[in-house]
Amino acid sequence: MSRPHFAFSLDLATAVAAADWVQESTPEREDLKLEVLRRVDAACPRDAVIASSTSGILPSLLQTACGHPERVLVGHPFNPVHILPLVEVVGGEHTSTEVIVHAMAFYAALGKKPLRCRVEAPGFITNRLQEALYREAFHLVNDGLATTAELDAAIVDGPGLRWALLGPSMVYLLQGGRGGMLHALSQFSPEQVDDWAHIHYPELTDELIEALDAQTHEQAEGRSLAEWEALRDEFLIRCIQLRNELTGLTS
Repeated sequence: MSRPHFAFSLDLATAVAAADWVQESTPEREDLKLEVLRRVDAACPRDAVIASSTSGILPSLLQTACGHPERVLVGHPFNPVHILPLVEVVGGEHTSTEVIVHAMAFYAALGKKPLRCRVEAPGFITNRLQEALYREAFHLVNDGLATTAELDAAIVDGPGLRWALLGPSMVYLLQGGRGGMLHALSQFSPEQVDDWAHIHYPELTDELIEALDAQTHEQAEGRSLAEWEALRDEFLIRCIQLRNELTGLTS
């Protein structure tokens, strides 16, 4: 008789007792994660790897709750996790090199695209990029320069389409033509960004929060959240398939 693909347990110790890999995905609360990881570390086999799905808590902090910190790291996936391939792999102060190598291979074997963060730093890599965009978006709404619908159009009808295939660095390379990024940077000097960018989010006043909430609900155009999630998932699957077809990638 074949073994079932899934089994469920309401008891944490029972769930991890024979695990080779534990993926902790509790809410983004430091106290909760530390307590859960402490219990996991005490209950799972000595050679099991413990990965946290945290989107920003440093693995060196998470390791403080564990008796075997060398096997603890961050494996940060991206929503929707069942479709998006990216997983950030972040080692802490005590994470062994062997565990990092194993994690990269493990996620790749699942069809994911593991991205090793070379240095442990707040926000890792992707969220630092996302936060810069959200920070400016909130300022644009707060200052009356654009609505949330206009902000989204500015991305999905422009840079977002390019980024989905190339990423911002390759876009810069193509922007420079034969001169490459060297020419692009001489033509579009980043120095002028100092006049545009904000270092901090605007004050999240009740008025700004209500405006962001109302405008995004208006964008939903009467469709339910489930309908938008299904549309999103179908789009992402097709987009990934097309990108792989055009670039010759197999996964």
